[in-house]
Amino acid sequence: MIAPNSLRKIPQANIFRKGDVFVLFGELFGRGYANGLVNEARKAGMTIIGITVGRRDENNALRALSAEELATAEANLGGRIINVPLMAGFDLDAPAGEPTPTDLLGGMTLKSWQDDKLDWAHVEKCRSVGVQRFKDSVAKVMSELDGMIEDGRNVFFAHTMAGGIPKVKVFLAIANRIYKGRGDRFLSSRALFDSDLGKLILMNFDEVTANTFQYLIEGSAAIRARMEKTGGQVRYTAYGYHGTEILIDGEYQWQTYTSYSQGKAKMRLEQVAENAWAKGIKATVYNCPEIRTNSSDIFVGVELSLFPLLKALRKENGSAWAEAQWQACRAVLQDAQTLEDLLQKIDSYNGSEVMKHFRNFAAWPMDNSAELANVMIGTSEEITQMHQSRNALVTDVLSALVLEGTGPLMFFETSAPSAAVVWLNHDIIAKQLNTMHA
Repeated sequence: MIAPNSLRKIPQANIFRKGDVFVLFGELFGRGYANGLVNEARKAGMTIIGITVGRRDENNALRALSAEELATAEANLGGRIINVPLMAGFDLDAPAGEPTPTDLLGGMTLKSWQDDKLDWAHVEKCRSVGVQRFKDSVAKVMSELDGMIEDGRNVFFAHTMAGGIPKVKVFLAIANRIYKGRGDRFLSSRALFDSDLGKLILMNFDEVTANTFQYLIEGSAAIRARMEKTGGQVRYTAYGYHGTEILIDGEYQWQTYTSYSQGKAKMRLEQVAENAWAKGIKATVYNCPEIRTNSSDIFVGVELSLFPLLKALRKENGSAWAEAQWQACRAVLQDAQTLEDLLQKIDSYNGSEVMKHFRNFAAWPMDNSAELANVMIGTSEEITQMHQSRNALVTDVLSALVLEGTGPLMFFETSAPSAAVVWLNHDIIAKQLNTMHA
């Protein structure tokens, strides 16, 4: 792909109605993009069905939800959950009686991790066990789901799985240096991904973030065939990230957060959708903007791309509602600070020679650098200090707006999707929000 395939017009089509089925392929946790789609499905009167990733017991064995956990999860979703554990990844899988990949990583230290080597033949055995476990569970889920969907219904499968970092202490220290470190504490992301630890993480990213989308599409083939035979339609969506167009120097320009460790897995996710699309299956990856979520907060600087959304709201025919968003952002700053000064800092950040170097779509995802860390993390900290409290930030306001805008964009575009991979940039999100609040 040589350039983003961006959605420019607000989609109007809608095939989904009361009695159709929305399937969330991933568990609903806290604040995040999935909430927007669930809200739209609820508005349409669809039957909402979810799954669970399961839980780990004291011995790390995967189990289904308890009755109490299931009730809580179903109340959170607003629908029924199929209680078959669909934990993705293979970091805690192994042939019976043999060590898991996480066990193999347990002896790594901050001094040794770059030189420590893994037994890749054993890792592959663990991966095979994990993949088979997941596929077997998908088959059980689809068997149960098949009995819950009537002939001729439209079905919306929303894939939300991502991640895959093994839970080992050494990685937390490494991550703090890659994503938060400057000066003596800076660590190159390339150092991580050239190590065996990094290569294992990338493998697990592929399984969790990308390959599960393939397993979903394959596993639901019988349901898809039955729906299409009886007059219904089936759609698949997944959440991608591949940079975002934001306002820079008055024009929408593509930029990205660096170093985005899951970048290659997200590109693999795009390929899964493109392969399905080539077979006539409507599967679409929506590349969504940078926001702050529970999982993204470790990535200091990812939030800096959010601020230009304020200017986009004005540019895309914003009225009194758009001005109210500016006021809401002003309200969380210290009295001596102005929103205009904050946005000037963002303009200077985006205009720096360091950041221009990373606006290279063809080279994505790029490794970080010490110069990047100094500029990005430094700017992030300066802007955070302009607020009254770290618990109430301009980016909280803007993240909520992006979630509000992307939900309907994805939902309605999926009725008649234009491509296998679609970018949702600040222009279309601002248009959507202004239209909703006109």
